[in-house]
Formats: sequence, structure tokens, C-alpha cells
Amino acid sequence: MKRVCVYCGSSPGRLEAYREAARELGHELASRGLGLVYGGAGIGVMGAVADAVLERGGEAIGVIPHALASKEVAHGGLSQLFVVASMHERKARMESLSDGFVALPGGWGTFEEIFEMLTWAQLGLHAKPCGLLNVAGYFDHLFMFLEHAVAERFVRTEHQPMLILEQDPASLLDRFDVYRPPRVRKWLGPEET
Repeated sequence: MKRVCVYCGSSPGRLEAYREAARELGHELASRGLGLVYGGAGIGVMGAVADAVLERGGEAIGVIPHALASKEVAHGGLSQLFVVASMHERKARMESLSDGFVALPGGWGTFEEIFEMLTWAQLGLHAKPCGLLNVAGYFDHLFMFLEHAVAERFVRTEHQPMLILEQDPASLLDRFDVYRPPRVRKWLGPEET
């Protein structure tokens, strides 16, 4: 693993714990020699994770659409910043640069991005780990809902381990190191209904 993509809010959120966890994750990435790929903003949780990687001498690569470069205040001190034409291009570039995907607390965009990568994994388009850093219980209810989706048989039990939930960055990255995607059929068949 060379780089980890981190999805997170351009807002700082309500709790200082969200930015603190971003800083911890950034420091952990840099200490392991792992580069950061993220949305390119210099503000909010996004800015905190990038700043933490950079202050420890790590690589921080941002990918931001031209339309958001001024709204999200593109980070000016990154190792590399790609300004792309669209959100679709942003997500594709981030995926191609990354060997795993982490979601920190964030909003609609964060949810959409991590779930798209999880869906791609389920479809066999990549075999990279996907995880949630559960800061201050932020993802508790989401994870409970995902267990409900498994119970209601919209997600296979065998696919549930494709999304890793951890409370601290080191534990999450340790699990990424040993991650092996499940080898199961994607679809529930008529015999399983």
C-alpha cells in the first residue's frame, strides 16, 4: 500500500474531535510512509488531515474540481494538486491514485464517495479496503443501518466485512494491511429468497 484516499468534510463539524482525529490519521499515514489522496481543500476536516501529513513530511495529493477550487479553498501547500473538470473526474482520479479508502466524519459528499468505492469493491472493480474512522460515535447509527440492510438481505453477509469500522487510525490502517476481499457471488439468487 502506497497511498490512502481520505474522504471527509470541508466543514470542521460541531466537535473539535473530528479535526483532532483527522490530524491523528494524517500523522499515522506519514509515520507509516503512506501518502494521502483527498479532495484538495485547505479548510475543515479536509484541511486538518492534509496539514497533519505535511507537517510530518508526508505526501499529500489533492484532487479538486475547478468549480470547487475557490468554494472549498484549495490547499496551497500540497505535494501535488490536480484541478479537474468535474466531480466524476475527481472521484476517478482519486480512486486511481489510491490503494485504500477511509471516510472521516463528513456530509453527503463523504457518504457518496465511500459508498461508491464500496460498491465498486462489491462489483469486483477493485480489491482495495474501505473503512470508516468512527470518531466520537459519528458512524454508529450508519453502521447499525448497514447491519439492518444485511438482515433485510439487500447486502450479503459475506460482503459486510468489505467495510471496516474502527475507532482509531492505527487500528484501521493495521486492518487495511491484512485486508483480503471476500470471494463471493454478488447477487442473491432466487434459491436464496
